[in-house]
Amino acid sequence: MFSARLRFLARARLTHRPPPCRPLASSSAPLPASSSRLPKYLRRSLYATSALAALYALDREYNASAIIRNLRTFWACAIIALDYKLNFTPETSDRIPALHQRVADRVFDLLTENGGLYIKIGQAIANNAALLPRPMQEKFARLFDDAPQVPYAVVRRVFEKEFGRPPAGPGGVFEVFDETAAASASIAQVHRAKLRTDDGTDHWVAVKVQKPDVSKQVEWDLGAYRLVMWIYEKYLFDLPVYFTVDFISEHLRRELDFELEAQNAMRTAEFVAAEPRLTDRVYIPKVYPELSTKKVMVAEWIDGVRLSDTAGIRSLMGESSTPSPTPLKGGVRAVMQTMVDLFSAQIFQWGWVHCDPHPGNIIIRPHPAHRRTPQLVLLDHGLYVRVDSTFQHQYASLWKGLLAGDWDTIRGVAEKWGIGSPDLFASATLLRPMPMTRADSTGSNMDAMNQYDRSVAMKEKLRSFLTDTDKMPKVLIFIGRNMRIVPGNNQTFGSPVNRIRITGNWAAHSLTAQPGLTLLEILRARYHHVVFLAALVTIDVAFWVSRVRRWVRLHLGLKGEGFEDELERTMRGFAKSNFGVEIAEGAFNGLDGKFGGEPWYGKSTSWNPPGSLCHPLAGASYIGEQ
Repeated sequence: MFSARLRFLARARLTHRPPPCRPLASSSAPLPASSSRLPKYLRRSLYATSALAALYALDREYNASAIIRNLRTFWACAIIALDYKLNFTPETSDRIPALHQRVADRVFDLLTENGGLYIKIGQAIANNAALLPRPMQEKFARLFDDAPQVPYAVVRRVFEKEFGRPPAGPGGVFEVFDETAAASASIAQVHRAKLRTDDGTDHWVAVKVQKPDVSKQVEWDLGAYRLVMWIYEKYLFDLPVYFTVDFISEHLRRELDFELEAQNAMRTAEFVAAEPRLTDRVYIPKVYPELSTKKVMVAEWIDGVRLSDTAGIRSLMGESSTPSPTPLKGGVRAVMQTMVDLFSAQIFQWGWVHCDPHPGNIIIRPHPAHRRTPQLVLLDHGLYVRVDSTFQHQYASLWKGLLAGDWDTIRGVAEKWGIGSPDLFASATLLRPMPMTRADSTGSNMDAMNQYDRSVAMKEKLRSFLTDTDKMPKVLIFIGRNMRIVPGNNQTFGSPVNRIRITGNWAAHSLTAQPGLTLLEILRARYHHVVFLAALVTIDVAFWVSRVRRWVRLHLGLKGEGFEDELERTMRGFAKSNFGVEIAEGAFNGLDGKFGGEPWYGKSTSWNPPGSLCHPLAGASYIGEQ
């Protein structure tokens, strides 16, 4: 019985399980679930931040910050679009000027912060800023194309990549190479160098070196430009802007090919040499194709006075209180006559047009063989457009029709080019009001409208202006740029020449000089040319009345307006009555805006003798982004 009890106790011990141990009660409450996730979120945030920092560093080091620039662009454009959507309403009409100011500030900040090709795009905006709201006109008038120069070590790497040797030193490309750039702009900088010669003579050249970041950024920048224009046209503003993207992008790419720029310069030199009226008055600096690549271009170093230096030009030409010891003949009138002749010949005779004739790209110097004769030196040959004979004939016919009052011809050309407002087109071409009917001259009573209605009416006018963008010659984009800058240059010097008459004469002459005309067609063309010349009498009378009025006012100690000033004043009134746009005074002035004020390097306030290497304008040739 005792053994049976032992077996029972053994079985009970094997089957018994003690109760689980309970922890002692804690005085603190249990942690919430969110606290346990906090370290996980911190780790994820740290990983994400590290990844973004690594991408930022890689983009900056190997991609010239192209992605960051694009993100900056899309953010700014998104804010601008949202601002317009929310605040451009009839109810907020009185706050629309403040809206325009915010947009102008954002666009300007974006362009200057991104630099590079964005400056080029900003220049295009500046050249068309006259029809933009007043805050944008004033903001873009301060857009300069200058930039810090890249260090010499970067320039040396460019040379080693392009030539397989350094700029100077043992085995270098040049005998002497200034490590500090003479000038620096958004896509390139210019250094002064001395060629290696067998006879030991000094040949100084300007060496234009493309900044390495530009080639990495170009396709990203143009891609962003394309996307923004497409969104703005299709979804936001419903204005025809996208049709220009391919044409502008292609020409901006061409500006980055310095071998092509060298070819452009040589071709222009051939045209000048073949034109007796310009051979001695115009000079294209010699380029050295054997020392030029797609990233480096070498051209003759030029001493002279840049056209943007108004005091220096007047001194050189003997028209200032402190003239040069040997002033050149003809005064500023000779300089402006040559300038207008040159660009008129390009458009109407050669079909080969320099599209950046701002005063920073023009130097005046004494002719090397005739020291008292001025010679115009044309620089920066990166941006040209070719125009075919059909366009030349149509454009010349347009100009002749404008001056002779041939409205049928004007309407015919406008229709062929897909332009639905020939009166506005004519006014934009001549930069003077050209109402073709009484209704055109009365305007749209814009002054009676509020800011919102005025902006909407302007938008409708712009939309009706381009009725068929497929027909519009894309070269007009850049030729229009040329035809706005040239009058501005003339305006700055008091309109010493009748720019409209000179241009009209070249246009009319090109119509009589077409090849393949029969004798009867030639006689008929010459007859119409005589009629055209008779029509120019009114232009001449207006010009000389303006000259006399200016002379009298100046001698009375008053401010005197030149012919171009009077045209600008009437254009401002025309734009306000027809578009509701207040154009700032001097908006068409060639020396204001991005090319006025401070030069890229140095100041030119007095004339120094040619050959003086300390002259602040020496070697201004071939600064590619002026």
